[in-house]
Amino acid sequence: MLAAERKKRIVDYVRQYRTATVSVLAKAFNVHEATIRRDLAEIEQEGMLKRTHGGVIVEQWTRDEPSFNERTSQHLDEKMRIGQLAASLVEDGENIIIDSGTTTLHLARNLVYRSRITVITNDMNVAAELRDAPGVKVILTGGELYPSSYMLNGMITDQVLKSLHVEKAFIGTPALHPQHGLMHPEALLVPAKQAMIRAAGEIVVMTDHTKIGKVALHEVVPNSAIHTIITGEEIAESDTKSFEEQGITVYRAGKDSKHV
Repeated sequence: MLAAERKKRIVDYVRQYRTATVSVLAKAFNVHEATIRRDLAEIEQEGMLKRTHGGVIVEQWTRDEPSFNERTSQHLDEKMRIGQLAASLVEDGENIIIDSGTTTLHLARNLVYRSRITVITNDMNVAAELRDAPGVKVILTGGELYPSSYMLNGMITDQVLKSLHVEKAFIGTPALHPQHGLMHPEALLVPAKQAMIRAAGEIVVMTDHTKIGKVALHEVVPNSAIHTIITGEEIAESDTKSFEEQGITVYRAGKDSKHV
């Protein structure tokens, strides 16, 4: 087996079982432990897994994430490409939900000149982007304001979302795993995402490639609830294949895409 193929399979193995030791991987791939250690060092440099003493784990989303302003600038070009591609899935006359997030914000920026669209959102930044769009009706869910991210959440948010029925919901996430589904570390933020998903006929997850393969404490929904994933062309081929085998359509926004 070539080194590149072995490393790809190591990533798939660890993402499936979430952790593995050097000795287990050496036996699984029938190579010396020194070879596995060299592979893991290269894989970690690529940001796909995190080494531990004697093994490797899937990198887990933690509460020590960057601030909202820092996240806004991270992977900016990829997020812009994702936003433009997502906008191409919105048809005039549709009612849609746009989840709060730095990636979903770029969807709003690509809807400014669309016609007869109703956007329901729990994100004040999304609403602000569309405030002057003549063909877009904006509905804010209401709820408790999270000043650090301009997100609305809580009981009022959940109640409003439970009363809605829309064609599509565009959902952001800090963690999307090929086996464990859509995940989030904060229990308080899970109900709103679940209500958005229940309200929509089609679920579209928007995420840059760095969130794919990560795990978090709480499952929001399994992959069986997701219809479409929009990410950057940077996504690993093995992840694309895994999602597609589960019946999910995966769109990869290429670097040659034009965006606003």
